[in-house]
Amino acid sequence: MNKFKFTKTSIEGVFIIEPTVFIDDRGYFMESYHKKEFEENGLNIDFVQDNQSKSTKGVLRGLHFQYNQPQGKLVRVIKGEVFDVAVDLRKDSPTYSKYESVILSEDNKKQFYIPPGFAHGFLVLSDEAEFTYKCTDFYNESDEGGITWNDPDINIEWPLNEDELILSEKDQKWKSLKNTSTNF
Repeated sequence: MNKFKFTKTSIEGVFIIEPTVFIDDRGYFMESYHKKEFEENGLNIDFVQDNQSKSTKGVLRGLHFQYNQPQGKLVRVIKGEVFDVAVDLRKDSPTYSKYESVILSEDNKKQFYIPPGFAHGFLVLSDEAEFTYKCTDFYNESDEGGITWNDPDINIEWPLNEDELILSEKDQKWKSLKNTSTNF
């Protein structure tokens, strides 16, 4: 029996992954990652770091990437609900500057795989959300880059109004993609 359903998106390498969830009167059980099954579906990934964050409604984190140590990420929500976004920064890709999005929640248990060469961000839709992700490379603060969340050329359709958003000082300073150098 397959433990996961892998759905390819409109962008090569980006997947929505749905685990099989076993529910009974005690609660539920699921596997969030299974190396062999991921490899059988073309995702030969080695994860080196796990991260977790907690945010309140309206917090928008992103759009982040690393220049020289790009990270692939397997992301999911363990509490609450977020709108998650991946933007293709691979200049030779037919989907360069296009984005894919998905709602991730504690209820739907969906995961989103974002390969290296993408900017990533998410917006919290619930009162609070706990977000966790596995990375294929280590975070390096001096290697971090970003793109403004409201880049008109990417035109992400965020599900909250601008006046409802809470951004860090850093995330308010990112420039548009056309004004940002990337190495991908």
